[in-house]
Amino acid sequence: MMQNVHLAPEADEDDLYSGYNDYNPTFDTEDLENDVAFQQAARTSHGRRPPSKATLTSSMGRPMTGAIQDGVARPMTAVHAAGYTKAAMRGSSFDPLGQARGPAPPLEMKNSDSSEEKIRQLEKKVNELVEESCIANSCGDLKLALEKAKEAGRKERVLVRQREQIATAENINLDLTYSVLFNLAGQYAANEMYAEALNTYQVIVKNKMFSNGGRLKVNMGNIYLKQRNYSKAIKFYRMALDQIPSVHKEMRIKIMQNIGVAFIKTGQYVDAISSFEHIMSMSPNLKAGFNLILCYFAIGNGEQMKKAFQKLIAVPLEVDYDDKYISPNDDPHTNLLIEAIKNDSLRQIERERKSMAEEYIMTAAKLIAPVIETSFAVGYDWCVEAVKASHYVELANDLEINKATTYLRQQDFNQALETLKMFEKKDSRVKSAAATNLSFLYYLENELAQATNYADLAVNSDRYNPAALTNKGNTVFANGDYEKAAEFYKEALRNDSSCTEALYNLGLTYKKLNRIDEALDCFLKLHAILQNSAQVLHQIANIYEIMEDPNQAIEWLLQLISVVPTDPHVLSKLGKLYDNEGDKSQAFHYYYESYRYFPSNIEVIEWLGAYYIDTQFCEKAIEYFERAALILPTQVKWQLMVASCYRRSGNYQKALEKYKVIHRKFPENVECLRFLVRLCTDMGLKEVQEYMTKLKKVEKLKEIREQVSLFLSVIT
Repeated sequence: MMQNVHLAPEADEDDLYSGYNDYNPTFDTEDLENDVAFQQAARTSHGRRPPSKATLTSSMGRPMTGAIQDGVARPMTAVHAAGYTKAAMRGSSFDPLGQARGPAPPLEMKNSDSSEEKIRQLEKKVNELVEESCIANSCGDLKLALEKAKEAGRKERVLVRQREQIATAENINLDLTYSVLFNLAGQYAANEMYAEALNTYQVIVKNKMFSNGGRLKVNMGNIYLKQRNYSKAIKFYRMALDQIPSVHKEMRIKIMQNIGVAFIKTGQYVDAISSFEHIMSMSPNLKAGFNLILCYFAIGNGEQMKKAFQKLIAVPLEVDYDDKYISPNDDPHTNLLIEAIKNDSLRQIERERKSMAEEYIMTAAKLIAPVIETSFAVGYDWCVEAVKASHYVELANDLEINKATTYLRQQDFNQALETLKMFEKKDSRVKSAAATNLSFLYYLENELAQATNYADLAVNSDRYNPAALTNKGNTVFANGDYEKAAEFYKEALRNDSSCTEALYNLGLTYKKLNRIDEALDCFLKLHAILQNSAQVLHQIANIYEIMEDPNQAIEWLLQLISVVPTDPHVLSKLGKLYDNEGDKSQAFHYYYESYRYFPSNIEVIEWLGAYYIDTQFCEKAIEYFERAALILPTQVKWQLMVASCYRRSGNYQKALEKYKVIHRKFPENVECLRFLVRLCTDMGLKEVQEYMTKLKKVEKLKEIREQVSLFLSVIT
C-alpha cells in the first residue's frame, strides 16, 4: 500500500519554487549582443531566410512562444521569471512596497540666491503690499493706504528692472503692474491728491499693453467732476463710453447718468434731458427719473414734468412684498426661517430701496405740484391720482398728509384741518398720522380739549406710533399731570428709542417733578444723539446751575456759544455766572457781547452801568442809563441814575439841569427834590428855598398817603 507513496527529498524541503527558473537555453537572450552570427544576421539578412519547416518546442513539449501551431499563434509570455527566486526567499521577508529601504531622502533645498527665486519673492511682496493698501483703505486709514500703495509701486519698478536683466520684456507681469498702478491712482484720489491720481491714470490709459485701460477714463471723469471741471468730466465720460462695448449695458447706463449730472451742474438742461430720457427708455431707474423731473422743472415745462413723474412712478421697485414675512401656518421650522430672514442684510437692502423710492416720489410731487396746474391744490391732487394708479398706491395717503403739511407752512390752518379730517375714516395707520397732526395743530392753537381728543384717536388707531404718544404726553403735560406725561413719553421711547422729541419732553417733565438727576440723564443721552442742538446744551447747563455746579454750567454754556455765538441771552447768562464767581473781567466781556447783539436788555444795561460806576468811569455809565431811560421812559429810576452819574463825575451844572427835567416830569419824586435842595445849597442858588418848600409838601403828602393805606389795610 505504501509502495506508491514517494517522499520529497530532504535537500529540497524548503525549495517551494524549485524548477521555476528552468528554461530552454535556446531562449537565453542575455548573450545575444555577443553572438556574432546573430548580430550579422540582424544587420544583413534579417527577414530573408526561409522559414523553418520544423516547429520549435519547449523543454516541456509545448509550442514556442509566438510559434504557429494548427494555424493559431501561441500568446506571448515573459522570458524571465516573475521574480520569485530561491535566493530571494532565503534571509529576506516579503516587501512588495519596498518599505525596508527606509525613509525617502530629504527634498532638495531651494536656492534662495537664484535670480528666479528673488523675483518670485519680490512679486509676492508687491502683491502683499497691494492687499494691505486696500485693507487700510477699507478701514478708513487713507494715509497708511497711500503709503503702502507707494511702496508697492517702488518695489514693482525694481521687479521690472530685475526681470529685464535676466529675461526678455515679454516675461514682465502686466497684470501686476496694472494692479499696482490702479491701486496707487485710487489711493491718490481717496486722499484728494487729484493731480497725482490723474497722472497715474494717464500712465495706464496711454499704455497700449493694457487692453482695458481705456475704461479708467470713467475714474478720470469722476475726479474732474469732484474738481468741478465739468467740461473735462463730460469729455472723459464720453471717451470712456466710446470704449465700452454695448454688451456692458449697465456700465454704459451709469456713465450716461454721470454725463447727465455733469450737464445739470453746467446748467445745460436740454443736453441733460437727452441723457436721462435715453436712460429711462433703455433701463429706467429712480435716480434718472428724478433728475429728469428736476431738468424739466428747471426749464419750466409743466407737461413734460407730468410725463417724467409718470415715468418715475412706473419704475419697478424690485422689492418683495411683506406677505412673505408672514407665517402661513404654525410650523415652527417655517416660523424660525421667517424670523431669520425678517431683518437680514437682504431685507435691509429692500427697506433702503423702498425708502429711497418713496423719498424720490414724495420730493418730486412736492416740487412739481405748485407748477404743473393752476394752483397748488389741483397740482397735488393730480400727483395723488397718478400715484394711486401706480404700484406705489400706499404713498397716496402720505401725499395727502404732506399736502396738509404744506398748507401749514403756508399758514392756511383751515385748509390743513379740512385735509387732515378727511383721514378720520381711513385705515388705522393713516388715521393715526392724520390725528397726530390734528392734535399738534390744536395744541399750537391752545385748544387743549380738541388736542386731547385727536391725541386719543391717534393713540387708539396706532398704539405703536411714537409721535401720537408724544402728542398725548404733551396734552397731559399741559394739564399739569407730569407723572402721567412721563409714562406716555417713556412708552413712545420704548416703541422708538430714537424719538428725540419724547426724550426731550421727558427731560423737561423730570425737571418739573424735581427729579434733576433723571432729567440730566435724559438730556445727556439726547446730547449723544444731537450733539449740536442748542436747546439740549442749554437744558444741560441749566440743570447744572440748578444743581449749584457753576463750573459745569459755564462749561456747557461755552459749548452752546460755539453753536450759537450771537445769542444775547446765553451771553448774559455766562456773564451772570462769572459775576457770581467773582470774575468781573469775564463777566464784563460776556455782558458787553450780549449788549452788542441785543442793546435793549435792561438787566444787562443795569449791570454794565453799575460796573462803570464801580470802576469810577461814570461818564461811560451815562450812555447805558440814558438808553435804559429811552426804553422805560415812565420809570424815574434811570433818569435819576443819569443825573447821579453827572453829579459823581463832578459835572454839577449838568446834574442840576437833569434833576430839574426830572422834577418837571415827576414833581412828587422825593429823591429828586432832595438832590435839588442839596445841589442848590452847595452851589448857593436862590431856588433852594423853593425846592425846600416843595420837598416838605411832598413828604407830608407821602406821610398822609401811608397813613391812609395803613388805615385801609387795618379795616380790611
